[in-house]
Amino acid sequence: MKKNHLKYVMAIAVAITLVSGYALRPDEGLKADADNAGLKLPAGFAALKVAETGAKARHLVVTPQGDIYVKLAKPKEGKGIMVLHPNADGKAEITGGFGNYGGTGIYIKDGYLYASSNQEVFRYKLNAQNVVVNTNAPEKIVTGLKMGRQHETKSLVLDNDGNIYVNIGVNSNSCQQQDRGLRSAGIPGCPLLDSMGGIWQFKANQINQSYGQGVRYATGLRNVVGLDWNQQNNQLFVMQHGRDNLNSSWPELYNTKESAELPAECLYALKKGDNAGWPYMYYDQIQHKKILAPEYGGDKKKEADPKFIDPVAAYPGHLAPNGLLFYTGNMFPEKYKNGAFIAFHGSWNRAPEPQMGYFVVFQPFKNGKPSGDWEVFADNFAGTPEKAAAGRAEHRPCGLAQGPDGSLYVSDDSKGTIYRIIYKKK
Repeated sequence: MKKNHLKYVMAIAVAITLVSGYALRPDEGLKADADNAGLKLPAGFAALKVAETGAKARHLVVTPQGDIYVKLAKPKEGKGIMVLHPNADGKAEITGGFGNYGGTGIYIKDGYLYASSNQEVFRYKLNAQNVVVNTNAPEKIVTGLKMGRQHETKSLVLDNDGNIYVNIGVNSNSCQQQDRGLRSAGIPGCPLLDSMGGIWQFKANQINQSYGQGVRYATGLRNVVGLDWNQQNNQLFVMQHGRDNLNSSWPELYNTKESAELPAECLYALKKGDNAGWPYMYYDQIQHKKILAPEYGGDKKKEADPKFIDPVAAYPGHLAPNGLLFYTGNMFPEKYKNGAFIAFHGSWNRAPEPQMGYFVVFQPFKNGKPSGDWEVFADNFAGTPEKAAAGRAEHRPCGLAQGPDGSLYVSDDSKGTIYRIIYKKK
């Protein structure tokens, strides 16, 4: 009976594997690319290119069944959400798409797929297999989100209490009277903060909410693309894109090297009512201080008002953090559990210094807080160090997602490659 019972269990496992399209164990079925998809990874890790979408792949999610939903910056063939179905070897086939709008945000929670355009948030009902029930009839959750000519993308995440959080980036560098102008002073009181430059909170289950019905959850954030909900301490974490043009706007204060290095790209842990200080300050990761912005009387030494919150971690300037993911899987070694992966899209404005970024880093956490130094986890998306330095990267990491087996998925919004990083036990 025991042997028959074991055979029965194994038969079910095989059947589930075949139906779902992915291997149940990380060391069975998955086949890493011979060159690890061109990536440089820590010892024991391997990678494969899951698919070449040929689209600007922004954020993505992976269902418990292994299907992948990818939000596209611009629709491809009229579809702004791409659907990929996995094969047993870890690759995936593009099986369809829906949604006639571009955008960045996508998230699964409580039986719904949420997705954003640059002005609206939609949701689609999922069935028991996490397949969208009706691709042509989404519910419209939020309409009329503020959008400017820069920082227009809307990233989103949900908490565990029925709320959805949406980034409203501000269409300004530092709220100057002349945006990015030479010695242009900051506008007193920065009226842009009334409707932009922060995180807005809406009800996840209420349809047709207007922008005005949202709550400004946190302010003083120039632009957030990467964000995630930390389940350990039940808190929102975001990565801010730091301001630009310190040298070109204030050449008597900042040389080109300082302008390339400053300010930090910052990780914030947010509570309702928090103010991260944009445009009145920036965080100097070299001095480890909040510095008063030159547009508001700063001289690169004067410290900012202490009422502005401190970042919980800071990274080199101008790397463009576009993805944030707290790792809760079991495939990777224990050191990665509950830590944060951050996808840095790469810089464009560090010249004449070399451009930087185009990698995924890992930030260790302990008890819901950063603990220890960050490290580069996955590198060489750019192709070569020379291409990275010149800002001519072949691929630019953008979105992060965790697979049901604990593998890490990374999207590329340059050529549309979807990567999968696995850990091969020794």
